Amino acid sequence: MKALMRSLLFVPGHNEKLFNSASGSDADVLLLDIEDSVQPQSNKQVARDTIQKWVESGKLNKHLVFARINDRESGHLLKDVYQLTIEGIAGFMYPKAKCGDDIYFIDKLLETIEYEKKIPVGTFKLIPLIETTAAVLNAQDICKASKRVVAIAFGCEDFITDLQGIHDDEHISLFSPRALIAMAARATGVIPIDTVHIKVHDLEDLEINLKLVKKLGFEGMMVLHPKELELVHQYFSPDSQEINDAEEMLKLYEESQQEGKGVALKNGKFIGPPMVGLAKAILNKQQLIKNKNKE
Repeated sequence: MKALMRSLLFVPGHNEKLFNSASGSDADVLLLDIEDSVQPQSNKQVARDTIQKWVESGKLNKHLVFARINDRESGHLLKDVYQLTIEGIAGFMYPKAKCGDDIYFIDKLLETIEYEKKIPVGTFKLIPLIETTAAVLNAQDICKASKRVVAIAFGCEDFITDLQGIHDDEHISLFSPRALIAMAARATGVIPIDTVHIKVHDLEDLEINLKLVKKLGFEGMMVLHPKELELVHQYFSPDSQEINDAEEMLKLYEESQQEGKGVALKNGKFIGPPMVGLAKAILNKQQLIKNKNKE
């Protein structure tokens, strides 16, 4: 599944008023929530019904849609996935994943439902949410536990609580888990998604975080408010210089191969296979963005 996941916008599943604004937003992914933002518990079924209605209406079709379901110990998981394994939903964000066994469990549950509903096995994808210290340390196993996993996402507030640490203004306490999550994702070929930015009105602080996580290798961010989307897309989209450099790098490398040279040179720097791989990734992402803008 090659998907553009620069932004994943949360929409509380029981709050129908927010579906209108979300459906018209520029978010790459809509995360329709049945978990933490849906309270009291009686609203869980309201959320399922509302999500199903909006998905089946076709009003969300320009977005990739994932539902954030409840975890396996909640008592709600079976109802969540059975009702929402429907056309128009690409997959599910699974919260509180602590180890690979959690993902294996939800994988097999989805497989059973797909068989029963006569849906091709593997149709529904997974985005495990990494929210605990155990999950950070098990991130690579979580990524490898199912072929359905297309991305992993960081949930920093639950992580800090579990760590008994401090979410400091310099974001020092989040550096190591972010780095480990990004490495685990890249090592297994899935997309690393950064945590939500809880200071939704502080765009300056958002930009500080975006600069950092882009350097760490993240490809997108979960978003709480549409006002954050423009900045998030700016940082997770290749700029004109990156695109030009990537195109030139591939051209020079191809010319060097045709001439029988092992490597090419650009501005005094060797261009080898690793740099070529990065250039191709940049251009592939730009093509996904172009495809989305045509829709």
